[in-house]
Amino acid sequence: MNDPYIARNTRLGACTLGGEAIIVTPADSHLYSLNSVATCIWEAANGQSRVSQIVEERICAEFDVDHETALSDALAFVADFSGKGLLMTAEQPFDPAHVAQPFPETPNG
Repeated sequence: MNDPYIARNTRLGACTLGGEAIIVTPADSHLYSLNSVATCIWEAANGQSRVSQIVEERICAEFDVDHETALSDALAFVADFSGKGLLMTAEQPFDPAHVAQPFPETPNG
């Protein structure tokens, strides 16, 4: 898929801490700690947005990066995380009833 719609897997534990996402896979208790750019993609993975839209509206707007580099890096992140079962990809938007809801920010301290 060149520019998929992306959604978070609904069977994961996740929260944000200090602006960075922490994801836990219940099956093996593997912990993933995302940097701020990956967190931005993760939070925007609502099943209704394509990767290119997330890059344009969120990544390029919030970080000092050109669109081509951001899109290439974002697609690599999505391929990696979909391969691990953390993100789901599709050619069409996902049914909102089957997509993970946003997770709350955990306050520091």
